[in-house]
Amino acid sequence: MSLTRQDVEKIAHLARLSITEQQMPAYVTSLSNIVDFVAELSSIDTGQVLPMAHPLEGQSQRLRADEVSEADQHVKYQVNAPEVQAGLYVVPRVIE
Repeated sequence: MSLTRQDVEKIAHLARLSITEQQMPAYVTSLSNIVDFVAELSSIDTGQVLPMAHPLEGQSQRLRADEVSEADQHVKYQVNAPEVQAGLYVVPRVIE
């Protein structure tokens, strides 16, 4: 499915993009190629493909130890707040 100039103009309007007359042909071609590629990918049968946790078999993500690295300084930070109650920031009510 190739996009038309009008399609790209609508997309640009919705995305609040300013595309010049000189740039328009390149955008039409590029976006059409992207849409065609996505359509090609969608046509592939992936029913027999198992989900992977990692693209390289037998490897896992290295995680660092969950350790406290800084002291609790919430009292120091709350000194600058306009209003605090019971250790919590008080903010104006915006929903009634």
